[in-house]
Amino acid sequence: MTDKTTFSLHYPGLLAEIKQRIQSAQTRAMLGVNAELIRLYWEIGQMLDARQESEGWGSAVIPRLARDIHNELPEEKGFSERNFKRMLAFYRAYRDLNLVPQAVAQIETGEIVPQAVALFPREVMLSLPWGHHLLLMEKLKDSETRSWYMRATMTNGWSRGMLQMQIESAAHARQGKATSNFALRLPPPQSDLARQTLKDPYLFDFLTLEEPFRERELETGLIAHLEKFLLELGQGFAFVGRQYHVEVGDQDFYIDLLFYHLRLRCFIVIELKRGKFKPEYAGKMNFYCGVVDDVLKHQNDAPTIGLILCQQQNEVIAEYALRGVDKPIGVSTFDLTRALPTELASSLPSIEQIERELTELT
Repeated sequence: MTDKTTFSLHYPGLLAEIKQRIQSAQTRAMLGVNAELIRLYWEIGQMLDARQESEGWGSAVIPRLARDIHNELPEEKGFSERNFKRMLAFYRAYRDLNLVPQAVAQIETGEIVPQAVALFPREVMLSLPWGHHLLLMEKLKDSETRSWYMRATMTNGWSRGMLQMQIESAAHARQGKATSNFALRLPPPQSDLARQTLKDPYLFDFLTLEEPFRERELETGLIAHLEKFLLELGQGFAFVGRQYHVEVGDQDFYIDLLFYHLRLRCFIVIELKRGKFKPEYAGKMNFYCGVVDDVLKHQNDAPTIGLILCQQQNEVIAEYALRGVDKPIGVSTFDLTRALPTELASSLPSIEQIERELTELT
C-alpha cells in the first residue's frame, strides 16, 4: 500500500478527531465562562445582602451602584439596576449554596465541602445560563419543581424558549404518569427508566384537528409536525417509520408509528386510538411488540415497548388489560389543547410578563 493510499484512508479519521477535540474545547470554554458569570452574580448578591443585613442599607443603593459601575466600567454589560436586583434575588434563593471559587478549589484539592441544598447540585447551577435562572425564579417558587426543571434542562439541552414551553405545559406533572406494566415485565433499572420516559397526557396542541377526526388524520398531522412531535415525546426518540409494514403468516400488518429509543436501546411501537381505551388494544399491541422483537430487534437491544395513545383511559381497566399480556406496554392519553392544572396556572405570570421581564438582561 502506497503512502498516498495510507494517507487517504487515515486522514478522514484524523480530521474528525481533531474537529471533535476543537469543538469539545470550545464547549468547555463556554461553560467555564458561564460558570464564572454565575459565580460572580451569586457573590455580588451575597455582598448586597450582607450590607443590607449588617449596615441597614436599603434598596436605594442599587440604582446608585448601577450608575457608578456604568460610569467607571462603561464597557461592561449586565450590571443594570434591574440585573443587580436579580443578583440579590438569585443569592437569596440559593443562599445555602457555596458557588464562589474558593469552594471549587476545595473540591479540587479533595477537601470536603458540605452541600447544604442537595436539590441544587453545584455543577447544574453553574452550567445553566443566567437567562434560564431568571426564568426559573420568575415562574417557579417551589424548590423541588425548580430543581426538576434544572436537571431536565441539563439532560435535554433545552434552550430558554424550550424551557419556558416545558414549564407552561407542566412537564414535571406529566412525566412518568403513564399506566404501564413495566415493573412486571422489565428488570430494574430498565423498568424505572422506561416509566420515566413516558408521559400522561401528551399535548398535541400544535395540531389543528377538530372533532370528529379520524386516527389516520391524527397520524398524518403528527408526522407533518414531526419535530414538534419528537420534542413532546422527549429526548431519545428516533423516528423509524409510519404505517411500518410487517408480514406474519402470509398476512400484512401495519404499525401506526415505530420509533427507536436511544437511551432505552429498544424499539417503541406507538398505536393511536380515538376515544376511550379498550382492553382489546392491549392484545393487539402485545402482538406488535412480539413481532418487532422477532423481526427487527437486535440481540443487544432491550425488549420492545408498546405505547397506546388514546383520548381517555380508565386506569383500573388499563391495569387489568396490561396485567394479562407478557410485553412491556404503557397507556397514555393525548390532548389537542393545552390545559394547565388550576393551581399551577394561577401561580404563573403571563407569557407577556415573562417576556417583558427577560428583555433587559443588561
